[in-house]
Order: sequence, then structure tokens, then C-alpha cells
Amino acid sequence: MITELVCTAVAVGLYLNTLDADFCYDDSRAIKTNQDLLPETPWTNILYDDFWGTLLTHSGSHKSYRPLCTLSFRLNYTLHALRPWGYHLLNVVLHGLVTALFTAFSRPLLGGGLWSVLAGLLFASHPVHTEAVAGVVGRADVGAALHCGLRRDPLTRCWGWMLGCLWCAAASMLWKEQGVTVLAVSAVYDLFVFQRLRMTFSLSLLFQKKNISVLLSLAVLASWGVILLSARLYWMGNKPPNFSNSDNPAADSPHFLTRTLTFLHLPVANAWLLLCPDKLSFDWSMDAVPLVRSLADWRNLHTAAFYGGFILLGLFGLRGPASKAKETNGKAYVTNGKSITNGNGYHAPDTNHNTDQGPPKTTLNGSAGLHHCPPRTPLPPTEHVVLFSLGILSLPFIPATNLFFYVGFVIAERVLYIPSIGFCLLVSAGARTLYVRQRTRGCKALLLCLCTGLVLLNGLRTVQRNSDWSNEENLYKSGISVNPAKAWGNLGNVLKNQGKMAEAEKAYRNALHHRGNMADMLYNLGLLLQENENFSEALHYYKLAIGSRPTLASAYLNTGIILMNQGNLEEAKRTFLTCADIPDENLKDPHAHKSSVTSCLYNLGKLLHEQGQQEEALSVYKEAVQKMPRQFAPHSLFNMMGEAYMRLNRLEEAGHWYRESLRAKPDHIPAHLTYGKHLSIIGQKTEAERYYLRAIQLDPKKGNCYMHYGQFLLEQSRLGEAAEMAERAAELDSSEFDVVFSAAHMLRQASLNEAAERQYERAASLRPDYPAALMNLGAILHLNGKLPDAEANYLRALQLKPDDVITQSNLRKLWNIMERQGLRTKASARDAE
Repeated sequence: MITELVCTAVAVGLYLNTLDADFCYDDSRAIKTNQDLLPETPWTNILYDDFWGTLLTHSGSHKSYRPLCTLSFRLNYTLHALRPWGYHLLNVVLHGLVTALFTAFSRPLLGGGLWSVLAGLLFASHPVHTEAVAGVVGRADVGAALHCGLRRDPLTRCWGWMLGCLWCAAASMLWKEQGVTVLAVSAVYDLFVFQRLRMTFSLSLLFQKKNISVLLSLAVLASWGVILLSARLYWMGNKPPNFSNSDNPAADSPHFLTRTLTFLHLPVANAWLLLCPDKLSFDWSMDAVPLVRSLADWRNLHTAAFYGGFILLGLFGLRGPASKAKETNGKAYVTNGKSITNGNGYHAPDTNHNTDQGPPKTTLNGSAGLHHCPPRTPLPPTEHVVLFSLGILSLPFIPATNLFFYVGFVIAERVLYIPSIGFCLLVSAGARTLYVRQRTRGCKALLLCLCTGLVLLNGLRTVQRNSDWSNEENLYKSGISVNPAKAWGNLGNVLKNQGKMAEAEKAYRNALHHRGNMADMLYNLGLLLQENENFSEALHYYKLAIGSRPTLASAYLNTGIILMNQGNLEEAKRTFLTCADIPDENLKDPHAHKSSVTSCLYNLGKLLHEQGQQEEALSVYKEAVQKMPRQFAPHSLFNMMGEAYMRLNRLEEAGHWYRESLRAKPDHIPAHLTYGKHLSIIGQKTEAERYYLRAIQLDPKKGNCYMHYGQFLLEQSRLGEAAEMAERAAELDSSEFDVVFSAAHMLRQASLNEAAERQYERAASLRPDYPAALMNLGAILHLNGKLPDAEANYLRALQLKPDDVITQSNLRKLWNIMERQGLRTKASARDAE
């Protein structure tokens, strides 16, 4: 127990500094935008959605069915919403539990004491675990490993263990897909560790009648595995997931040789991360591991050496013990390389520094089968420990090899969390064997120092790597050397959120320098340029993004908005319609896509609304309502539907949609103002005024609210109050033309001509090229007796709009007055010339 506590304390201690870390990388989709975590979402949705909250049967789903992991995220969300520390704390606790279980698991394999401590410390401190523990979404791997660890006792002991272990295997798979491989690992354990069969005669022994229980155990394991895999395949719609070229470039290669050589090399790259985790990255996609395109590539030597070494180790394990010990009635096991008995029998020497080399008699006669729980068995031979270590190292990794199906990554460090159990066990078994074979104390001391140094180096690298995971900026900077395109792009997003626009733009351009066809980076750069009001260049990058990925709905949305603001209304319409027609299939993030499509339809509806095509606008709005996803905020859409119905004089329907807007967002100010106007029209003046005042209360610094309330007061002939609201509106929104212009109108209607003149002058200065502003300024100057100034503004307005009848009429009236007063007019001056 002390051994497990020590290893657990180290495991927890190494990751305590991650509790202050923020969400990183994949955490956003799995947690921050995952609707399945919200209390208002039925928890049963978790059973039908993938890890990212997308329906499993959807064509764009990654088919990552991990309901237990998602359920744990939902529990975190229920307790403390989106505060990251709780998510990190649970990850660290789970890692501590896995470490404790693994340390306990290693005792009957390594003899306990020093060597189980070494195995536990190696696992606790291995740097490759950082992504699984420090990254919140890595909980899937840690949770799967936890349930693998719970199945550490031999399956063949009794029916109770049988059922418990089968359900633990199912639970492990429901944490992460690779958890089902624990069944294959269990079969290896039962055959070569518990039963201690040698490959050369294992089949003949198995088919003996007295060993029928062993065959039954293997049959149950295999059957349960087939049931779990079949159920999972059925649940995800009997279709494999689809991945982009950048996720797994080798899978997209048309050349069989390239695919074969690369897929053979990738396990070598993964094994190197376990052996020497000097270079780690948050993302290994794209060109992080260049494709192996020919036999002349020097990396093929690494591949050959790796598989050669693996085969040699496998043969070493399969050959079984070199000699067979004499069986006794005593119980023997090894601790720290020393043979110990209980004193009731003779224990023969072991040339492999282990104990009894074959299984006990009680095992072969079936008494260790499903119906009985046998006494403690001796320590297994080193060869069998090596074979089992190779099994747990390789079998859980098989789903990531692209052998049976293509996966959506090149290398994923968190996938190595379970295989690292086999690696740590293999290293510890090797160290134990070397230790017991040394003849001198000096050599043994040196070996212990090397083991201690290895644990310390691992711990220091883990602490260093934790600092990379402390925040997104450090994480992405640390990945530049491995995957510069993805790292620079993600770093640009972080810098942009920090307000460092120049640095963000440089980061995006660096990303595109390494890989110029990344649609997300092209879009993000366009978005940044749009925010900096560099609209023409932003439009260029949006179009490049669409060319790179024609299904990128957000790029269509922003392209249409820029075109609409530039006055290219027909092209904007075509852009919005093209976006709305994109099929909702094979998309990486269907929820985000649906949100962008809904926004496109909303903007198209607004455009039609402003052009007076209310019926067409309503049709588009209704389509938007049908397509909008659960997470879309519909209040603005509902409010615009109300506006369209108002224009059509369908007041009852307009009122319904205004109320729906307020129900969706009770503090939505535009809906308060439009609904107030609606209530005023239908005669509910008191109720209307309440909504206007509520809008002002929601945002007392928003001049637009005072402007609308002032217009309402003006209609009620409350001229003094209306003028006060107009002055307040113009003061608060002095740079907003519409507010200032409307305030000037209200002041004029309230016969406050001097105040109206000031506001018309301000409006004209805000938009000096707007004829109506100049004409109205001329009119108020005309009323206030400032005739030459009025003439000048009338003439400026006519230069911008020569055919304006009202301005022409006002100017003629002005000239008549000026002539009667003997004032020289511009017209008379031209005649004189």
C-alpha cells in the first residue's frame, strides 16, 4: 500500500501546477461549445451524440463515442460551469488512481518492492502523459486506462471476476474506443502470465479436456469483444468517419507504397516518443511527420530496426523459460530478485532469477477455472512478463495503426497513455533482470542510480511540459518546431484574442507561408483584416478560403456582409444563397456550419427587407428558423420577422415574433423598442411606454433608446419631454448619424429650432456627402433667418442630387425672400457674370 501511495503522490504532485491552466486546444469543442453539457439539454443526448456533441449518425461526426467521458464533463459543468480548475483537478485525480492501480498491478508481475515502485514512478512521471492529463479532453484516455486497471486480476479466477471484468472492459470502451482492446490484453495475461503456457505446447494443453475452463474464458472474452464492437458499429450508423487530407495525409495518398511505408513508420515514431520524449507537440497532423515515399528513405532503417527488435523480444517471450523448476507444495515468489518460500517445501534454483517456471498443477487440471478462486500464484517468469508487456504495449495501439480503418490523426500523444503501461512494465522487468544478474554491489548500485536518474529526468521533462500546457500561447509556441503551420495558426488566434492584432497577422501569414491552402487560416486572416477595416484584402482572403474549402460557410457569411456594405447587393445575395445550399454532409463541425448558414439567411432576409421585399424576406427568415441549430441565439432573427410582418401590416403575427424574441433573450433592447412601437400602434400606449423605459433601463448610455422613446413622446404631443429625449440621444451617440439626424427632426417638430440647427449641423458634418442632411440643414437655417447659409447648403445638396424636387422648391422660395430683402443671391451673381 505504501508503494501505491508514493507513486500516486508523485503522479498528483507533478501535475498540481496544471490546476491553474485554462482550457486549451480541443477543449473548446468538447466542453465550451458542447451543448450536451448544458443543464437544459436532456442528458440522454449523450447516448446519441459523439464526443464533440454531434449526432453519431451525422455524416460529419468523428464517430468518437465516449458517453462516460462526456458525462464526467457534464458533472464538472454542473458543479462549477466553465471554470477550468475543476476539470483539471479531476484529470489529475484520475491519473493518480490509474498510477496506483498500475503499481498494484505490477506487484505480482515484478515481485513488489523496488521494481513495482520503479514501474509506478516511470508511469507517474512519463512526459508523454502530459497531453492526456494537462489537456482536459485527454480524460477519455485516462478514464479508459482506469477501467483497464480495474480488470487487473486474472479473468479465469471466478464467475464474479468474470462478470466484473467484462463490464469494466465495456466501461473502458465507453470512455474511449481503444478501451475494448483490454479484452485482448486479458487473454494474453490469462494464457502467458496466469496459466504460464509456452507457445510451443500451449495449444495442445488448451485442448485437453481438463483445461476446458481456459478455453471457455477465452471464448467469453472473444464473444464479448465481438458484441461490443458490433454494438458500437451499429450505434454509429454502420459508417466510418470521414477525415480531411490534413488530418492523415498518408491515408489520402494514392500510392500504395507511400501508404504502406508511412503506416509502417508511424508506430516507430510513436515508440520513440515513449523511449525519448524530447520533442512533444499538441498536434502532429499535416506534414509534422513527412510521408515515407520511397524505399530509399533513411527512415526505413529505423522501421526495420524497430520491428526487428520487437520480433526478437516477442520470440524471447514466446520461447518460455529455459528450464522447469521442480514443483513443490510450497508457495514461492520473488522480491527484488530473491527467492522466498513459505518454508513448507523445497524451491528449486531458477536460472532466470524467477521462481517456478511452469504453472501450478492446480492450474492445468482446471481448478483455476471459472468456478474456483485459487490461492496466490508464484511470480511469473521474465519471458512471460516480457510477452505480456509487449501485448499491453501493442494491442491497445492497434486501432491507431490504420491497419483496419483510417484514423483522424498522424500521431496523438494521448493515445499512448494505455500503451505506456506496457512500456513502463517492460523497462522495469528489464531493469530487474539486469539487477539480479549482476555479481557486484557496484554494478547494482550503478543500475539503481540509472533508474533513479531516468525517473528524475522524466519528472523534470513532465514539469517543463506542464508549463507549455499552462496556457494556449505557450502550448502553440512549443509546437512550432514540430508543426509550424498549425502552431502559427493557433497562435494567431490567441494573439488576436489578446488584442495583439499586428502580431496575430504576422502569425497567420507565417502559418500560410508553411501551408498556403489552410482554409481556416485564410479565413482567420480575412476576419482580422475585416476587423481592421481592410475590407478589400479581407474579401480576397475570404474568397481564397472558399476556394480551398467550398463548404466553409463562415467565409461565405463574411464575404456577403462585406459585399452588402460595399453596395454589391446582387453579388451579396448570390453569396448568401450559395451558402444556404451547401449540403450538411461530411463537415468537421456541423453545429458551427449550421450557425453560419442561419446567419447567412438572416442577413439575406435583412437585405430583402430593406429593399421592401417583405414576403421574400419572410420566406428566408422561416428557412433560417428551420435550419438554425440548438446553440444559435435566435432573438435578432425573431425580431426581424416581427419587423417584416409589421411592414405587411400583419400586426398580430408581428406581436407574436416580438414576444418570441423577448422570450429568447429578455434583455434584447431592439425587441423592446420594436415591440413598444407595435404596442403603440395597436393603442396600448401605457404598455408601450413601459417597454421603452425598460430599454433605457437596460442600457442608459445607448442614445438609440432615448431616440425611439422621444419619437413615441412626440406622437403623444409631449413635446417638451420629446425634446429632452432627443438632446439626450444626440449627446450619447454624437458620432451616430441616424441618431443625431433623428434627434434634429424631433427638435424641429418640437419648434426648438436653434437646438435643431445644432444637431443638423452635426449630422451634416458626420455625412457631408448625404444630400438629405444638407437639405435639412438648409431648411432649418432658412427658418432661423440665416438665408445665405441656407442657400449654400441647398446648393451643395443639389450638386449631390440635382434632380431633388424638394430642394429645388425650397431654394426658389429662399431666393424670392432674399430678393425681397435686397440680398444678393448666387443665382443673381451668375446672371450678372
